[in-house]
Amino acid sequence: MEKMYGYAGKILRINLTNKTTENVPITDYVPKYIGGRSIANKIFWDEVPAGIKAFDPENKLIYMTGPTTATGIPSGGRTVFTSISPNSLPEQYSWSGMGGWFGSELKFAGYDGIIIEGAAEEPTRIFIENDKVEFLSADDVWGQYVHETQEMLEEIHGKDVKSFVIGPAGENLIRIASITTANDNAAAKSGFGAVMGSKKLKAVTVRGTGTIVPADIDHLLELRKTMNTPPMRLNPVLHMDKCEAGPNIQLPVEGGLKQTQVSCSFGCNQHCNRMFVDVKSGTSFKKKNRVEKCVGIFAMDFTENCGWMPNQTFITEKNHDAPCKTLSGDMDPPDMTDEHAAELFKWRPADTVNFWKGDFDKGNVMMDLCNQYGIDKWDVTVWLFPWLSMGQQEGVFEDIDFGMPIDVESEEFVRYILDMITYRKGYYGNLLAEGMARAIRVMGKEKFGDTIYHGRYSNCIPGLQLDIPISLETAWGGSFHWQGRGYQSAIDIAGWLPASLELMSSPRDMQTVAHFHATWDYYEAVKDDPYHNRLVPQEAIECENRAEVKDSITSCEWQAPDHYWPEMECEMYETATGFKMSLDELNEMAVRSKLLMRAIHIRNFGRDRDLEVNAVFPGLTYPDSQGITTSWEDWNDVVDLYYEERGWDKKTGWPTRECYEKVGLKEVADELETIGKLPM
Repeated sequence: MEKMYGYAGKILRINLTNKTTENVPITDYVPKYIGGRSIANKIFWDEVPAGIKAFDPENKLIYMTGPTTATGIPSGGRTVFTSISPNSLPEQYSWSGMGGWFGSELKFAGYDGIIIEGAAEEPTRIFIENDKVEFLSADDVWGQYVHETQEMLEEIHGKDVKSFVIGPAGENLIRIASITTANDNAAAKSGFGAVMGSKKLKAVTVRGTGTIVPADIDHLLELRKTMNTPPMRLNPVLHMDKCEAGPNIQLPVEGGLKQTQVSCSFGCNQHCNRMFVDVKSGTSFKKKNRVEKCVGIFAMDFTENCGWMPNQTFITEKNHDAPCKTLSGDMDPPDMTDEHAAELFKWRPADTVNFWKGDFDKGNVMMDLCNQYGIDKWDVTVWLFPWLSMGQQEGVFEDIDFGMPIDVESEEFVRYILDMITYRKGYYGNLLAEGMARAIRVMGKEKFGDTIYHGRYSNCIPGLQLDIPISLETAWGGSFHWQGRGYQSAIDIAGWLPASLELMSSPRDMQTVAHFHATWDYYEAVKDDPYHNRLVPQEAIECENRAEVKDSITSCEWQAPDHYWPEMECEMYETATGFKMSLDELNEMAVRSKLLMRAIHIRNFGRDRDLEVNAVFPGLTYPDSQGITTSWEDWNDVVDLYYEERGWDKKTGWPTRECYEKVGLKEVADELETIGKLPM
């Protein structure tokens, strides 16, 4: 490590209580923990004991880049926050990813990450310029929207700075508040905007004038040609007469629509994000440009759910384009000499759900308000408003007065309800600000969560009614995703069962960083009886491990994993740092990172098997898009297989001493043994 490539060399510790800073050498953690989420897990394990809550000053918000960040390696701009999540139910240690340019600018300033601890007495913002760190009053930006905050910081410090900020939702400790940087790249999962708000930290702004040098520039250039096999074509603004968001949404737009696509982070060679140009704003009379991926489209029209092609989940040796190419529309034509091509690329329609009909302007207002307030648009689009829609149709809100009649088709109602929540107005504004899971329990889960919605129908089996509860809640205070129910429900059991296993051992929705991917051979082997086939937990674990890798190297969910190029991240790491790392060594790092998070959940939050199996199971008793449900016996059978494959104790769900020591975590096992949290 005498000559350091890829890394900046130090982590910045910021104590808001004392207004002090400290530089922590990155060599305290690498190469054992590589970067990103794996380093953050180690820091949290070492520094945050049990008993700390999300809004306590002792909770730490950790932001980490990876060794590829700022090197120009494709997708290397991705970064990670970790902390105790105020949105999880119960509160527990979690993480959230973010794109954008902040991570690269931070490394140009000389830092691989930031540890934020303590809490300020008054609204504060941080300005970092190389080795100079300033604690500044945030009175001038406190209360401002997200975009306006970013613009004001650029006016103060110059157009070349990069910032991550919170909006009014974070200031008001809304449990689904996000942290946002440029191009509406947000760390939205886990509610970390509220953690910043609890610390009275409005923004962190950085200017860096240094450089990050990769070890092998020639191979970096080769990766830019091969990762995603990008078409290298121009990306013009398209002029269209309607919003085309896949087979589900063909929405007319009065006066036409301008759209283009952009990358989300420094150095990426793929344009995955869709940017709508000159669309209606929720906070301004001026037209706005708004960047979205998948979920934002459904704010415009949620008559049908999101359909699915097997190639989005399963691949063959002849057809294994990166998933981002499917999303961005840059995918090459399938190789039809592949015997499985017809099955891989057969579109599967999802459910008819009848939540709301198409309205392009209303949808853009909903998403713009989420961006500007700093709210997780996921919870708003695929949980809050569907709950209001289904509950209204089933008559459960007859005795509830939100202050305005429920009408999810109305732009005025959208504005009203999001304003009410963001500023905690009235009883229900304050209640819903606590997050859907908590609010529904206060209101009465039996009625306001478990009432059955009768308006969902399968589009795979004509006439089949698919009853589902009006609250689309799954485990840990989150909503369904890739689990055969709720949003993106068309995934079949060979995909949603392992996705449910991933969720089980996590504190949050895994399917934004670990979308389940496997080979077509896997699909053929497990589709008839997935509950008793070891390939199901094996592939779930492979996807979990790759998620740890992606959040540590860093790389992007939408280009990996590629089962036919498993050494891709090894090449990325060596190209950035000069260190050779084998696939086995990379996998060991992933297991080490996973075990650290597991140990945190066990020590700090009492995680065990009973909590996990009971958190996920209830949702699986409702039908998927083909009417399939899961029995208690089958669910526990596949959980047994998962724990066995992990080497964890089946009775408690706790890893054994052998698991920890195998990856160099003896001290973790020792501490867990002293508190009785190690299997006998």
